[in-house]
Amino acid sequence: MKLLDRYMALQFLKTVAVCAIGVPLLFVVIDLADNIDRFIDQGASKWHVALHYIYQFPYQSLLGSPIAALLGSVFTISAMSRRSEVTAAKAGGVSFYRLGLPMLIVGVVLSFAGLALTEVIAVTTRKSAEVLVQEENRSQSIRQSFVYRGDDGYVYKVRQLDTRAGQMEDVQIERKGTGADFPTMHIAAATARYDSASSRWVLEDGWVRRFFGPDRALSYEFREIFVRQLDESPEELQARPKEPDEMRYAELGRLIEAVERSGGSTNQLRTSRAFRVAFPFAMVVIIVFGMPLAHSNRRGGAPTSVGIALGTTILFLTLARIAESMGAGGALSPTLAAWLPNAIFLIAGLLLFTRLRT
Repeated sequence: MKLLDRYMALQFLKTVAVCAIGVPLLFVVIDLADNIDRFIDQGASKWHVALHYIYQFPYQSLLGSPIAALLGSVFTISAMSRRSEVTAAKAGGVSFYRLGLPMLIVGVVLSFAGLALTEVIAVTTRKSAEVLVQEENRSQSIRQSFVYRGDDGYVYKVRQLDTRAGQMEDVQIERKGTGADFPTMHIAAATARYDSASSRWVLEDGWVRRFFGPDRALSYEFREIFVRQLDESPEELQARPKEPDEMRYAELGRLIEAVERSGGSTNQLRTSRAFRVAFPFAMVVIIVFGMPLAHSNRRGGAPTSVGIALGTTILFLTLARIAESMGAGGALSPTLAAWLPNAIFLIAGLLLFTRLRT
């Protein structure tokens, strides 16, 4: 890298690093102010509240990444414009396009890092939701009358689970089918015991019924049987089932396939999955939008730069929320809904570039 490239990248990274820590902390403070009464009512200890927000930090970091990218680009270009460094670079034969290239490269690298962060967020989001009731879950070994949604469209209904004994009572397993090739299935068992050696549940004394169509069914009685998809341990069944935002990309894909096979709508799930890919790359789009915006506002100071950055980011996040709702409702395809905010701001950024003297 040339000296000027290293200088641009370093100035940009300094601001992004500060914002990457400060913006999530601001979000945490706001969330704490909104929920402190709930924490007190639940009797949560200070350590559990702190741990809850530690697990929340990766999500808040990703949510604040567009703000960090925009503040980084706006502050870097505005400061260099006020110090006439941009003018000096142009006088030396370096166009504004070439001047901003290191920032774009850094933005691409950070976007891929954000894409990897989405997999971490799926884990930490679940942990942050569970940490406040951690002691309660540990003290309980019996779970009564619950429904558990597993992979491949299977739904488990259990009257009672004893995690210490590794036993379940009155177990029903259902899977909605689509026809003869994928029949609807219903399994009912009086009891089930967990075989720790093979890490599977053995269902005892029940019936299996398969429905291939309106007038075609097959049923048989069993003494012992196991369902390959039921491989969760007693502790996993005792815990709260995963929500879609607590699933990794592959897990969410399996859930989508299961819902599709059962005839359900997957617009919301598909839109959520598409946003996991599109949102991290908003950093690159925001940088493209922020550089010409900052350069055209040479006389503005730090307050003006912050105001522009925050206003633009709020507009972007609002547009993203509207597009997500439209995708979930079926008004837009999930992929289009996820990438529409990026496309709009990218076009706006390129139009701003055309008005600059490079």
